[in-house]
Amino acid sequence: MRQEFLTAERNTERRVFVVEIELTPMDQQQRPQTGAVGVRPAAPPRELPSLDDVHIDDLLKEVVRRNASDLHLCVGVPPILRIDGQLYRTNFQPATPKQTQRLIYEILTDEQIQRFESSLELDFSYALQDIARFRVNVYKERGCIAAAFRLIPRRIPTVRELELPSILEELATRPRGLILVTGPTGHGKSTTLAAMIDYINRTKSVHIITIEDPIEYLHTHKKSVINQRELGEDTRSFPNALRAALRQDPDVILVGEMRDPETMAIAITAAETGHLVLSTVHTNSAAETIDRIIDVFPPNQQPQIRVQLSMNLVAVISQQLLPRAPGAPRNPYGGGRIAAVEIMIANPAIRNLIREGKTYQIPSIIQTSASEGMQTMDQALRDLYVKGLITYETAMERAHNPEELKKLIAGAVGASTGTR
Repeated sequence: MRQEFLTAERNTERRVFVVEIELTPMDQQQRPQTGAVGVRPAAPPRELPSLDDVHIDDLLKEVVRRNASDLHLCVGVPPILRIDGQLYRTNFQPATPKQTQRLIYEILTDEQIQRFESSLELDFSYALQDIARFRVNVYKERGCIAAAFRLIPRRIPTVRELELPSILEELATRPRGLILVTGPTGHGKSTTLAAMIDYINRTKSVHIITIEDPIEYLHTHKKSVINQRELGEDTRSFPNALRAALRQDPDVILVGEMRDPETMAIAITAAETGHLVLSTVHTNSAAETIDRIIDVFPPNQQPQIRVQLSMNLVAVISQQLLPRAPGAPRNPYGGGRIAAVEIMIANPAIRNLIREGKTYQIPSIIQTSASEGMQTMDQALRDLYVKGLITYETAMERAHNPEELKKLIAGAVGASTGTR
């Protein structure tokens, strides 16, 4: 029987929470129950605490304390934390439908509850006192309410603190054009964009408008004036907000995500009319990004989009977060993970390939254009491995072309030892 919405109960009285939260890796099997067939009787297992006396803030404070990136709430398992890419279960009893709904509804407004129960999806940001902010997605699975909380540090890290290539700072100073940051979900795209926007904010006197779903990092006015608009709170859609932004005297526009052809077309037009536009796409390489954008348009529009992209694209930055090698120094901003970054900068050769529909040749141009600040993903993986920051196994697992990466590593190791 599928779980319907329960009567919303939001307890405004905070109870004292005294349970010490312990973590167990998800891939580690739980202790077998005493009396199971073939299992030697052991001491009675300790009773796990219930979530009945827990407020969501208690769990979110643990996320911050453990430097976790995510908290997952769903029925049938205890709250789950993601730390350095790995999942850990907390030492609570499995959550019930009533408990998950209470934990989530206690931080929602009546209007947010109405929106969620109407659409069965809800994105919003949540501030944990003066400690941290979270990007929250509430959804239903198998008829029950669930949620994912993503930690957003209050301080915006710099490009250098994130150990990203310094060319990203130079790209952020371009006066116009389109810059895309791509990669899988949860691999730092929003943080990279926030660092680039903050660099502009600290170094240039311009008007910046961001359109986000939801607002993640909070920017303050520094040398620039920066206005942040949130989908659902300040605007109804990305296309509407983007059209309106063009009438608000912007110099720089950040679009949280290019989700549909309409948003993509307006973003390209904005870049074409003299604005610097930054956005994200869920793709894994520069060539794939260009193909994805062009392919979402009807065939009769694709030639025009191809020409517009070739003229207005500044760069594509594709990244993925990798676990650091054992013993490698940790970064206070990246924790146990480090970014591998492919950088494609639209030089004349690449513009010609985009215009002619020969995107399959783009990796070769990137590979031979290191002097211009470009690098392929496999070159980035080689450099991280040679520096001892990731393992050989991780490099091979994440390579776009494992055989090519083997040659790159062999060449780098040979050069460092003076052998061929």
